[in-house]
Amino acid sequence: MQAKIKNKRVLVKFSGEALAGDNQFGIDIHVLDHIAKEIRSLVENDIEVGIVIGGGNIIRGG
Repeated sequence: MQAKIKNKRVLVKFSGEALAGDNQFGIDIHVLDHIAKEIRSLVENDIEVGIVIGGGNIIRGG
């Protein structure tokens, strides 16, 4: 039996550091692939997903 999902909408924020994985900079394609599969699973279960990616350095002027 599948658990009943309370929220049908989620917002996820990924930092640039999280997307880099073990790299010092850039985006690790394996991390991105894993995240994409998890998001696909949510969408296939009728969950609306909003995604925010980094941007902290832009706001701080870095």
